[in-house]
Amino acid sequence: MVNWVASARNGTSACPQATMTFLTRRQFCVSASLAAAAFPLPPCLTGDRPEHDIPDLAKPPVTITAFSSPRSAGGPHDYFSEGDYWWPDPKNPSGPYIRRDGMSNPDNFTGHRQALIRLSLQVPALAAAWLLTHDHHYAAHAAKHLRAWFLDPATLMHANLQYAQAIHGITTGRGTGIIDTIHLVEVIRSIPFLEKSGVFSATEMRGWFAAYLDWMTTSNNGQEERDAKNNHGTCWLMQASEFAAFTANSELSKFCRKRFKEVIVSEQIAANGSFPEELRRTKPYGYCLFNLDVMATVCQTLSTPQDNLFSYALPDGRGFAKAMAFMFPFISDKKSWPYAHDVEYFNDWPVRQPSLLFAGIALAKPEYFALWSKLNPDPTVQEIIRNYPIRQPLLWVGKRS
Repeated sequence: MVNWVASARNGTSACPQATMTFLTRRQFCVSASLAAAAFPLPPCLTGDRPEHDIPDLAKPPVTITAFSSPRSAGGPHDYFSEGDYWWPDPKNPSGPYIRRDGMSNPDNFTGHRQALIRLSLQVPALAAAWLLTHDHHYAAHAAKHLRAWFLDPATLMHANLQYAQAIHGITTGRGTGIIDTIHLVEVIRSIPFLEKSGVFSATEMRGWFAAYLDWMTTSNNGQEERDAKNNHGTCWLMQASEFAAFTANSELSKFCRKRFKEVIVSEQIAANGSFPEELRRTKPYGYCLFNLDVMATVCQTLSTPQDNLFSYALPDGRGFAKAMAFMFPFISDKKSWPYAHDVEYFNDWPVRQPSLLFAGIALAKPEYFALWSKLNPDPTVQEIIRNYPIRQPLLWVGKRS
C-alpha cells in the first residue's frame, strides 16, 4: 500500500497548508486516503471546524480519575459506565432498573466514557498532525495524553473494564461494557506513528495493553463479550485484533483471523448480506452501519497478502464483501432503507463510514470511495461520535512500520 506520509513530506499533498492549526480532519485526511487508494484526487474539502476536530496543544490530558460516581463499585482508577438503555422503574423507583431498548437514559453516568472519547479524538488527530507537518509539538502532546492514561500512577486507568455498563440494582459490571474501549483502537493505531517522532517509545505502552488483552481473553466478562452474537462480538474482535497487532501477539492474531471466518461471518451475515441481529434492534440502520464499520476495521487490521479477509467468503458466498454490497445502496440513498427507522438519531446517519474507505481500496470499488469522500466526517451528535471510532484515515492507509 502507498506510504502517503512520504508524499506529504515532499509537499505533494492536495492540502498544502503550512500549519496543522488551520487544518480540519476534512482537509488533512481526505487527501491522504485518496492518494493511498490511487483514485482521482479531488480538491480539498472545506467547511466548519468543530471544536473536537482540531489537534489542540492547549488541552491537557484528562483521564478517568477526574470523574467519579457514587454508584461505581470500583476505585478511582477503575473505569465505570452504566448501561445506556436502563432506566428507573416507575413502579419501583428505588428498585432495580428496567430496560428500554434503544432509548438512552441521560441521567446515567458517562464521565469516564466521555473522557475516553476525548482521548480518542485528541491523540489520533495529534498523530495525523505530526505525520503531515513533522512538528514534534504534536507528537509530544499526544505522548502526554498517553502517559497520563496508561503510565502515570496518579492518573492511569486500570487495565480492565470490570465495572463497565453496570445496571443499578442488578450488576456492578457486564461483558457488554467492553464495547466502551472501541475508542482505544485508533489511539493504539497512532502509537507506532508517534514513535517515529523520537519523543515516545511504544515499549512504554505494550505492558498495559498486554495486561488488558489478558483480561479481555480470560475474564468472565471478556469471554461473555467475545461470544456475543451481534456487534458486541465484532467489537471484541476488532479490539483484540488491533491490540494483538500492537503487542506482537501473533497467536492471538491467528485466533482472531480464524474467528472472523468461522464465527463472525458464519453467524452474523445472512444469505442476502444483511445482519439479522442488528436488524431486529430498535436502531437497525445505525447498528448495521456500526457493525459494518467494525467488521471492515477487523479486515483492515488482520488482512495479509496471503489472506485477504475483505474478499474471504464461505462456500455459499457470505462474507464481508456481500455485507458491504447489501448496505451500500442504503448508505448511498437512505430513503431506500426498507426496514424500520431507528428510534433515535436516524436522521444523523450516515457519516463518513470507514467501511466505504477500506472496502473501496481493498475491493477496488471506486463507487464506495466516491461516496465516502462526500459524507460528513465531522459528526457533532454524541451518540454518533460514540459509534464512529475510526476517524483518522491517514493512520489506516499508510504504513505503520
